[in-house]
Amino acid sequence: MHVDDLDYELPEALIAREPCEQRDASRLMEVNPHLNAVTHRHIRDLPMMLPTSVIIVNDTQVITARLFATGAKGQDIECLFIEPYLIESLARADSLPPIQESWLVMVKGAKKIAIGDSLQFTAANHHKAAHVIARNEHNWLVLGFESKGDVDELINTQGHMPLPPYMRRQAKANDKQRYQTIFAQHPGAVAAPTAGLHFTPALVDALEKQGHRIVPITLHVGPGTFLPVRTATLEEHAMHVERYRMPESTAATIRKARKQGIPILAVGTTVVRALESAADEYGSLIKLEGSTDLLIAPGYTFRVVDSLLTNFHLPRSTLIALVMAFAGIDLIHDAYREAIQHRYRFYSYGDAMLLSSRMS
Repeated sequence: MHVDDLDYELPEALIAREPCEQRDASRLMEVNPHLNAVTHRHIRDLPMMLPTSVIIVNDTQVITARLFATGAKGQDIECLFIEPYLIESLARADSLPPIQESWLVMVKGAKKIAIGDSLQFTAANHHKAAHVIARNEHNWLVLGFESKGDVDELINTQGHMPLPPYMRRQAKANDKQRYQTIFAQHPGAVAAPTAGLHFTPALVDALEKQGHRIVPITLHVGPGTFLPVRTATLEEHAMHVERYRMPESTAATIRKARKQGIPILAVGTTVVRALESAADEYGSLIKLEGSTDLLIAPGYTFRVVDSLLTNFHLPRSTLIALVMAFAGIDLIHDAYREAIQHRYRFYSYGDAMLLSSRMS
């Protein structure tokens, strides 16, 4: 698939830089692949729109992973802490001090920082030094700390919510609550599973009263979710890796629903990737925990997911490729054009679309 097929032009004014005043007041475009049609609704209409479904949500929790350090030359350095990184062999290399904890970190201006350099972080009026001990193929750095617990202290006391770059603003106090779903339980994500941001306790209650069952999985969303496809074709793109875990109770609920012909609604592309990664070619859930680099593109045969609730995604991204795999390239292009015409709000804090069940 050529990357140009994933492209579209979005007016800058339609990028949502602030959350909707009420989560469930966001607009919802229902896209029906069978009728080749769209309908305009709101998130709060979901309980009456859906056939009785099992609804899978992502209960990852976004960590306050954006931190600021001082470089060797006194310059301010912005860092995004991604995940712990095991590098025991490197931690004792060269003249580095003993390293007790290491993290993979995206650093602005990383090309100007050399392996062996130190960055200084400040927490509670004392400094914590981080030593640059490696870099990966994306030019992300591995930072080593001399004491266990240093990173947790920094994140918990000095960290900021890692809003996506396209919001073009610093995080505010209310982002700690609004850039987090009500399902958040397990810390580890550096980006929100944005389709879940629309849910409120009242909406969950209304869905359950209509007979829908809501169960969780965990996929820790990484920064790669925002990376554009820079290769000429999608197949050449190196997919990012994300960690997932599915409780056995969720797997049992899905197995029972599939036997009974009850559709599975995935809330967000992260849920889709986790469910489809856990399944074998027959749709049986066999690997409930692990890492996934699954790239879902047009031509993919879905094994578990029947319906999808998702936000509007960046052009030339793997996320819009996944949506096109579900509903078709032409229909998604038509739907996005209509969303732009009707002034829908795009991206993380934006509105949503519901791709109707493939079982209907």
